[in-house]
Amino acid sequence: MTDTLFTRTDRNDMAPQWRDACDMLNKLTGDATFVEVFAQAPELLDFVMQQFYMKVFFGGTVPQRYKQLARLKLSLIHGCRTCNKQNVPGAIEAGFTQTQIDALIDGNVAAFTPAERAVIEYAEQVALSNMDGQMTPDLFARLRAQFTEAQILELGTAMAVVSGMAKLSFVLDLVERESYCPFTPATADSRSVAAG
Repeated sequence: MTDTLFTRTDRNDMAPQWRDACDMLNKLTGDATFVEVFAQAPELLDFVMQQFYMKVFFGGTVPQRYKQLARLKLSLIHGCRTCNKQNVPGAIEAGFTQTQIDALIDGNVAAFTPAERAVIEYAEQVALSNMDGQMTPDLFARLRAQFTEAQILELGTAMAVVSGMAKLSFVLDLVERESYCPFTPATADSRSVAAG
């Protein structure tokens, strides 16, 4: 369980629609801190879960397979352990094999189709840790061979919201981090040394 400063809402005190989300997160990750904290701002939780996830991420015109792949690639880059615990099953449910997921973790994209490789590269460009991310003409052409421009925008928007929510979740200590997570706060001791 993460060590957030925010108050957690007890599952029994949540609106009924958020109890399912709480149960799902507990089942997948063993930690429902995100829902427990955001349940005190139901309009924001509704935005994330209903307006974004249901209408854009699980809706829209881009096939679910590509969104799941992009989300997993981002969580692997960002080092979100909580995210990885739910995104690996999401990718498997979307049709990816454990062998492909292991290859993605190792940085090997040979097991993926040209469309999937383009989505992986797109995710690498959108990743928060890539300060020089760019839509090159080559990447655009490879994406455009598989998707409409509107779908490329939809996929990018889904990745941007997922990335932004991951960053916020890191800042608020709502998720567990992998040991390699680049968004790990400096300890009080290292801040003192840097300031001194």
